[in-house]
Amino acid sequence: MRVIKIQGSDDTPKVILDADNNTFEISGRSLPEDVVAFYDPILEWLDEYSQNPLDKTVFNFKLEYFNTASSKLLLDVLLKLEDMYDAGHDVLVKWHYPDDDEDMEEAGEEYADIVEVPFEQVSYSID
Repeated sequence: MRVIKIQGSDDTPKVILDADNNTFEISGRSLPEDVVAFYDPILEWLDEYSQNPLDKTVFNFKLEYFNTASSKLLLDVLLKLEDMYDAGHDVLVKWHYPDDDEDMEEAGEEYADIVEVPFEQVSYSID
């Protein structure tokens, strides 16, 4: 399966979707000018991956900031993961947030309430 690797910028998150190395991550800042165009290939990749996923899929979100438009597309990503989980696959979402960032912590909690998929909040300190 093809690998998606997108280098992050000031406006777009770093994305790694690499089934061969069991790496699934969206990190950084998400406020792309055309949010749909940015996330469409990610959603299409997840559709393809869900046909034959690994025994366990751990998807890491390590976002510092995302805008309102991105929040809808991030939910779409989570809903794809929920579909995989509902189909009987082992899926875990890890929502990483700085321990001093209540907004990102709450965003993770809100997503966890919306989707029916195992969800783990992971705080970290910024040195």
